[in-house]
Amino acid sequence: MKVRLKSIAILLVSISVFTGCFKWGSRAYDRFPETIALDKNYFYEGKVIIVGAGASGLAAARILERNNINYEILEATDRYGGRLQKDTLLADFPIDLGAEWIHNQPGILNKLIGLPGDWTSEELLPYSIDSVFSWDGIDYVQTEKEELDAFFNFFPEYKFKSSTWFDYVDDNFARHVKHKIRFNTPVSEIDYSSNKVILKTKDGVEHVADKVLVTVSIGVLKANVIKFNPELSNKKTRAINRVEFLPGFKLAMKFSEKFYPDAITFDSDIGDHGYYDMAFKKLSEDNILTLLSTGASPEEYFGVETNEEIVSAALIELDEIFNGTASSTFTGAYRLRDWGSEEYILGTWTNAALNKNFNLNALNEPLDNRVYFAGEINDAHRQMGVPGAILSGYFAINDLLMNE
Repeated sequence: MKVRLKSIAILLVSISVFTGCFKWGSRAYDRFPETIALDKNYFYEGKVIIVGAGASGLAAARILERNNINYEILEATDRYGGRLQKDTLLADFPIDLGAEWIHNQPGILNKLIGLPGDWTSEELLPYSIDSVFSWDGIDYVQTEKEELDAFFNFFPEYKFKSSTWFDYVDDNFARHVKHKIRFNTPVSEIDYSSNKVILKTKDGVEHVADKVLVTVSIGVLKANVIKFNPELSNKKTRAINRVEFLPGFKLAMKFSEKFYPDAITFDSDIGDHGYYDMAFKKLSEDNILTLLSTGASPEEYFGVETNEEIVSAALIELDEIFNGTASSTFTGAYRLRDWGSEEYILGTWTNAALNKNFNLNALNEPLDNRVYFAGEINDAHRQMGVPGAILSGYFAINDLLMNE
């Protein structure tokens, strides 16, 4: 269905009226707090354990590291970054297999690391696309350029030109703290019933801390992967379950020629499903078309199971639009991440901008001032995506260190 300018205007007004967050996305830039944990000094004699080495956990760890506080990070997998992941083999530019867009003004990258200025030294590309088509199974219709420009003017977005979100987090956070990460250490139980907090891992090993910061994905909390003792209150459990954290996947495919526009959108009752040119405005000779789909796993959406079957199903979908060109130009090279089925992820992303205040407060409420929570959905300043995760890590660790 073709979206009209009037429809966009109605949508924007609806957002402002019903969510009270007209400064949604990049409009939240001026809501960034005047001071963050990087601006403060802390003294704490106890031990802190951070559960999860994603963006929020790494940001919190940086504060502990620079203040010489005893801590360690327990990471369930064999890598850090959470839903951030970089691939350097598929194309002649690094690609993000996880978070990719900067849903904010460029200056957010400076603000997150305590630097002044409304710009950044990072090379960025404005994501103002020119050619977008919609496909409903019958009609292939182009979206008018005025509509695309109107959306970018309201909601400007950027992408890294020759870098990735993973590089940004790696350079500014992980490199300072990765020596404190225990990999392949999934936490299965957190017991805060006594003066010390005891964390038990999946293999039965216990770790003891004075305070704990839980930064696992909301999907892990929704699935009750971690048992809490005492159990979480009904209020917090309801808050966790209210958060929409859809399954989904990202499939990047390499073609010998560019036969597609900047983006192709599909009608969807829940979530999103569409293709986009990942090499858009990059200095690249490679043609990388990426499918980003939320609301269903690839098995649910395509009705197939193996990676090869998923790729074949995507090519069939594209061939229907482009008269077989996708299959005839596909090189066979691809990268697929099914974040919805990752054991310690179980979803794609959340939108803190749409999180109600009462729900946000419940999500952030600590357990007996010993167990705290952080993540992109926990950000009280509603910075979307990675910035929100980093900011929530700062504020959670500040509360943890300041509250006795």
